Amino acid sequence: MSHLASLDQLILELSKLPGIGEKSAGRLAHYILKNRSQYPSDLAKALLQVQEKVQLCESCFAYSESPVCRICSDEKRNKVSLCVVEEPSDIMKLENSGSFYGRYHVLHGTINPMRGIGPADLKVSELIKKVNDDDAIEEVILALDANLEGDTTALYIAKMLEGHRIRLTRLAHGIPIGGDLDYIDGRTIGRAFVNRVEI
Repeated sequence: MSHLASLDQLILELSKLPGIGEKSAGRLAHYILKNRSQYPSDLAKALLQVQEKVQLCESCFAYSESPVCRICSDEKRNKVSLCVVEEPSDIMKLENSGSFYGRYHVLHGTINPMRGIGPADLKVSELIKKVNDDDAIEEVILALDANLEGDTTALYIAKMLEGHRIRLTRLAHGIPIGGDLDYIDGRTIGRAFVNRVEI
């Protein structure tokens, strides 16, 4: 620590950000301090704008500056496919791939009993209601992480949608393009066998 109470507090707050350790937080804090004539007020203004303007889309629960986000309000989007993601940031990753033109539903996390997160803490009931109420939906695509929490959440959603008229799919998992078997773990190889395709 720096032994300056205000700088130490800034480092502490920055270190709470995901992926930012104490050393990185220290470097960021010193950058802010070095550029203190303008940057701190610009950063504070940007943070306040996000706090004041950004809300959850009433339809998909992504971040938006209006009650309904631009994707949900786009009439050209495919209405038969609904892609379920864990976090709002996942939407931009899928959009940047250019391979999905449907609508989204954000869960805001995954089921994780070890951290006390259950289905009631997520937007699962809203997903079920959306599928029940929207006759246009023909397929629900689960784009969840390939880990224990993602698998648990996918199984729970599959159970909740059992007997519905929709097709339920999940993004394929396995060996990445350009991957070398020497560097791929057993779980990933196992997934690749399960998700193998005919050629």
